[in-house]
Amino acid sequence: MSGAVRGLRVLDLSRVLAGPLCAQMLADHGAEVIKVEAPAGDETRRWGPPFVDEAETTSAYYQGLNRNKANVVLDLRTQPGREVLHDLIARADVVVENFKAGTMEGWGLGYESRLAREFPGLVYCRITGYGVDGPLGGLPGYDAVLQAYGGLMSLNGERDGDPLRVGVPIVDLTAAHQAFAGVLLALLERAVSGRGQLVDVTLFDAVLSILHPHSATYLQSGEVPERTGAAHPTVAPYQVFRTAGEGRLFVAAASDAQFVALAEVLGCPGLAGDPRFRRNRDRVSRRAELLAELEPIFLLHDAGDLAEELAARGVPASPVHDIDGALSAPHARHRAMVVQDGTYCGIGVPIKLGRSAAVPPRAPAAAGADTCRVLTELGYSSERISVLGRSGAFGPHSP
Repeated sequence: MSGAVRGLRVLDLSRVLAGPLCAQMLADHGAEVIKVEAPAGDETRRWGPPFVDEAETTSAYYQGLNRNKANVVLDLRTQPGREVLHDLIARADVVVENFKAGTMEGWGLGYESRLAREFPGLVYCRITGYGVDGPLGGLPGYDAVLQAYGGLMSLNGERDGDPLRVGVPIVDLTAAHQAFAGVLLALLERAVSGRGQLVDVTLFDAVLSILHPHSATYLQSGEVPERTGAAHPTVAPYQVFRTAGEGRLFVAAASDAQFVALAEVLGCPGLAGDPRFRRNRDRVSRRAELLAELEPIFLLHDAGDLAEELAARGVPASPVHDIDGALSAPHARHRAMVVQDGTYCGIGVPIKLGRSAAVPPRAPAAAGADTCRVLTELGYSSERISVLGRSGAFGPHSP
């Protein structure tokens, strides 16, 4: 049996990252997802190179967020286009959108003002930067800006360096997963009440939700955390070490017992008995002294060999892989975290269920590829589709 949410109908009105990824996750688990794009297309189609086609209509960025979806093009600036959208909403269980706050309301399709009353079973997921009200309500949201505003950037980087953006759009990715969870929660509640509801996800809330343990530390102590680079603020040693050659090894000796094992593997068991380093609180308070002892020893070891020795002793450690190393690792293939379908290649589905397997991957559709089929399934005649095309509902290129 494939697809835990097979039969669920999702209308993806979103673009860029958080919304499309949320909808793709639902599609991966069997939902019928229809993505609606403007005639100009989701802007991430052009976020290349690299592109997956010679015409440069689909970037790798877009491909990574839009598989397993049908594709319809509508010009929602036109009344006929909005009427078609209304009909699509009428048959949907879930709508996911991340328009600028107030856009759907301006089109006469606001959730609170119309859709909730007209379609009481609809689960409506709205993803915005800061929400639609409050001091910052309505402002657009951008991942890096939220990393700065939400305090995340202040925690990333070396102590004596500048604040750094996390190297992936972590706020958008977090919001996508929270939207996915929120939709499933709303569907679970609907199974009891029979009623849909609004799923309100913001990038602002998302970034504040991932500040642990620094947020917990601050709320308890009132002390503003400082950047510690790759090191852990309250555990030592828990950081990257240079090894022989150009190698780098991350070691997470998170307990006193693990530190004893680390010292033994490194051939310096006396360090574990040194009163300066016996307890974690001692090692944290004397971090500089500890590193002065450890760093020269790590330089004598190969990162890969040392990682295996430490793992055998129960000390978490890993060579610092680049993306090639991570995605080509045998365990990545074993876990089906790289999937292929013909020329399509993408990241696998991270949520694995015992009975309900994910659906096979299907490459993103070309813009508007499914417009005629979807509208025909809605009951539109070929004549009506032609009239809509002439009216501009599909933009300058009719299906």
